[in-house]
Amino acid sequence: MPETDYVLGTHDEEVARLGLQHRVWRPTTSDCWRRAGITIGSRVLDIGAGPGYATVDLAEIVGPTGEVIAVERSARFLEVAKQRCAAGALSHVHFRQADVVEDELGPLNVDFSWCRWVASFVLKPENLIRNISRALRPGGLAIFHEYSHYETFCFIPRRPALEEFSEQVMKNWRAAGGEPNIATQFPSLFRDAGLEVVEAHPRILTVSPKNYVWQWPASFIEINLVRQRELGHVTEEWCESVRRDFKEAEQDPATLFTTPLFLEIIARRI
Repeated sequence: MPETDYVLGTHDEEVARLGLQHRVWRPTTSDCWRRAGITIGSRVLDIGAGPGYATVDLAEIVGPTGEVIAVERSARFLEVAKQRCAAGALSHVHFRQADVVEDELGPLNVDFSWCRWVASFVLKPENLIRNISRALRPGGLAIFHEYSHYETFCFIPRRPALEEFSEQVMKNWRAAGGEPNIATQFPSLFRDAGLEVVEAHPRILTVSPKNYVWQWPASFIEINLVRQRELGHVTEEWCESVRRDFKEAEQDPATLFTTPLFLEIIARRI
């Protein structure tokens, strides 16, 4: 399956960045899973599993009496995920290479599904939501983390090149067929797929360069610049202006960074 249309690629640097991203948001994610009720013996569908960081955490939570089904389109990411699970002797994880938009998952009768930052990248989010709903058992819970107001990605004090960077990210995202603020469409998508919202919470952080979370925008900006330059979307001069602004921001003790706002949604299959 083609992997060239992955926004940031599937190379080693992106695998590492996704690991960092997972560590940054692990406390938020773990709390969400706990409140939803994922526990020993649960059967969980991991949608868009990537290199398997959440897959491993879920497998450790549900234990050998449970099951995790990791679905991912990228053969490269799946291989990394398989190696990670093998290293942890997590034999109750099952892998499936599939396009979560175009391929039917079928009635898997799982208790929970987990989907983070997938719907905002796909051409047909309605297909994704419907696939997830059909894979759940009646009463099963679908858990999502998806952006609802990406424009909150900002640095304080404001820096022109970094603001242009955020605008360029959203422009390229939409040009590829995605929608950064996809969570605003969820109510109607859920209704059509037979899901009802149980909980919905905004998630956003504001941090200084001293905070560990700062490594998330740092890695995202650099890998995104390299990727967009490779695709010919931006010039090297523009990339350097963004890097200069970021370096100045990082060295300024008064700097704050606010993450893009996303919604944490738990929905039940009716």
